[in-house]
Amino acid sequence: MTIDHFAGATIIVPTYNEAPNVEPLVRRIVAAMDGVACEVLFVDDSSDGTADEVRRVAGLVDIPVRVIHRDEPVGGLSGAVILGLEQAAHDACVVIDGDLQHPPERIPALVARFRAGDVDAVVASRYVRDGSAAGLADLTRNLVSRVTTALTKAMFPLRLRDCSDPMTGFFLVDRTRVDVALLRPRGFKILLEILARQQLRVAEIPFDFAERAAGASKASIRQGGRFLVQLAALRFGKMSAFAIIGGLGAVANLAIMWTLTQLGMPYIWAAIIAAEATIIGNFLLQERFVFREMLDEASSGRTRFAKSFAFNNTEALVRIPVLALLVETWHISSVVAAAITLAVAFVARYAFHALVVYAPRRGRSARTQRVLEEIDEQVTAPGEL
Repeated sequence: MTIDHFAGATIIVPTYNEAPNVEPLVRRIVAAMDGVACEVLFVDDSSDGTADEVRRVAGLVDIPVRVIHRDEPVGGLSGAVILGLEQAAHDACVVIDGDLQHPPERIPALVARFRAGDVDAVVASRYVRDGSAAGLADLTRNLVSRVTTALTKAMFPLRLRDCSDPMTGFFLVDRTRVDVALLRPRGFKILLEILARQQLRVAEIPFDFAERAAGASKASIRQGGRFLVQLAALRFGKMSAFAIIGGLGAVANLAIMWTLTQLGMPYIWAAIIAAEATIIGNFLLQERFVFREMLDEASSGRTRFAKSFAFNNTEALVRIPVLALLVETWHISSVVAAAITLAVAFVARYAFHALVVYAPRRGRSARTQRVLEEIDEQVTAPGEL
């Protein structure tokens, strides 16, 4: 897109309980965008009346201000941004948080850089010269932000080579260059999702990350866990997220077994209880983080659990005798034998869950084929080409 083709910008604001910030944010956008055609589009998942506040403020300003309220949010903040991209009036879409930590006064700089016509996205970065992350709540959050940014760039050195801050929520993107069908929103970090799944030309401008004006931060340990799963799924596909959950289950299994034996329970019973507990825990995590988008087409939750539970127990009954055979008959090291059986079991568990537990219900052959093709694509192709 060149300067001659620029028709205006849609400023997308995903919100969750940000009512106190709506009016100051809109007024600052109006002041900053004086002379530049634009609209403000709120995509709201709130329960505090944020949508009503947007409608009230829309009557106070001279630029178009719209709100889409989602009664049943899908994909969290990332899903809200995707809906905003789909419903925007302009192809140049600016994404900005509703908490006033992203200064609206920097939007004209994003637009100006985009109008040069040589990039598909412009990122407002905290980590380039003249940028600042001072608004992060404390030293710990600042350190976590920098470490996760470094980890992300290390995993996508080609796709993110021109982006110093892929974790930012403040950026402009040409929506005609974004294939929404490729995106798999998992709650937040939508810029990472966009840049990791497709090759875009990226430029950056600096900005100062401000302190939150009102409301509560959405950062949490749960969000951190979601980010790690998102990063693994982006880089390596569904199988990596499945492996992470399996690894966590193994650690939990050992911890439960150790605790029970310390309390005096015989190790056989402790092992059985630990195994059953982690099988259930792994199933719940897989439902949430690995196969979530396949649930609507799959069988009922009770049926899925029954299939998963039966397979995992059967797999354990088969794997242990095989392990004993490798050790006692072939004289393979028990550690090496365990690694071999666990690796084979992992592949078998993943294949069974992807192709059986979460397979679409009968009578939907076309959808079944699409699901199988997606599974194959995500397993065989890494996130970066």
